[in-house]
Amino acid sequence: YVKVKIPFGNKYLDAIFSVPEKKSTYGVILTHGAGGDMNFPHLVSLAAYLASHGVLCLRFTCKGLNIAYRTKAFKTVVEYLKLSDDYKLSGVFLAGRSMGSRAAASVIRQLSQDDDDDFIQGLVCLSYPLHRPKLQSKLRDEDLLFIRCPVLFVSGSADEMCEKQLLEGVASKMKAPKKIHWIDKANHGLAVKGRTTDDVMEEINSQVFSWFRENIELEHK
Repeated sequence: YVKVKIPFGNKYLDAIFSVPEKKSTYGVILTHGAGGDMNFPHLVSLAAYLASHGVLCLRFTCKGLNIAYRTKAFKTVVEYLKLSDDYKLSGVFLAGRSMGSRAAASVIRQLSQDDDDDFIQGLVCLSYPLHRPKLQSKLRDEDLLFIRCPVLFVSGSADEMCEKQLLEGVASKMKAPKKIHWIDKANHGLAVKGRTTDDVMEEINSQVFSWFRENIELEHK
């Protein structure tokens, strides 16, 4: 892997590329939730898995609990990868865990309003935080309803920040092609009693990769 520092305002975002052996035409940008950083186990595992299957991954750290700030940082990373001479990609998927997936959704909405740029191929939301715990009346669905590119949700069926029926309700109103993969009995941290973290991560990784493959193949038809 390759460590990089991405200029952001007057500072830098720490980021790591996981580079496939063969030159890849598609990449994915990953970021973490409200806590932690790019070395959150699920992100490290997903990046390694995707890179070993030919998808370039760039994961980055952006501390801060302000969603507008997180979105701005994510947008900077998208631009950085788009202009990169080392990795000439024809498209990129944005992926985030929890708050990171909210930031990714915001970026896609903003960029789709700026121009009809087809660089962004899709969105992956790991544990999308649809509402605060016990605050189901206020849904964070505005960006999701505007997005047109394919969206994959991977959430636990016992996620206290994403009630199953509520996410299914939002998905039914979305204009974008979407898929929800429920991890049985998993909580917001995607932990399941009686299952190892590795076992759950394996399920997540293979789901994300097969969804990528389907969507990349659709592009080429």
